[in-house]
Amino acid sequence: MEKRNKIVLGGGCFWCAEAVFALQKGVISATCGYAGGETPNPTYEQVSNGETGHAEVVEIEYDPSIASLSAILKTFFAMHDPTSLNRQGNDV
Repeated sequence: MEKRNKIVLGGGCFWCAEAVFALQKGVISATCGYAGGETPNPTYEQVSNGETGHAEVVEIEYDPSIASLSAILKTFFAMHDPTSLNRQGNDV
């Protein structure tokens, strides 16, 4: 069985990030979710309205023999502007 690593990244719309990572060679899965925040089990509406303090994130599970962490991060920073809050890629 291949080795699997995981990383959780937040970069605006999690659906956009999930779609990009799902196509990357070596990525086994890309799963949307929330990180941080105060509200247990928040809804998408609560999070996107800024009511909970959560960030939209994507958990990426990948095979490091195919996709290095460096390659994953290169993809992430190609689509993410860390100076723009909650607006990345197609969200702008």
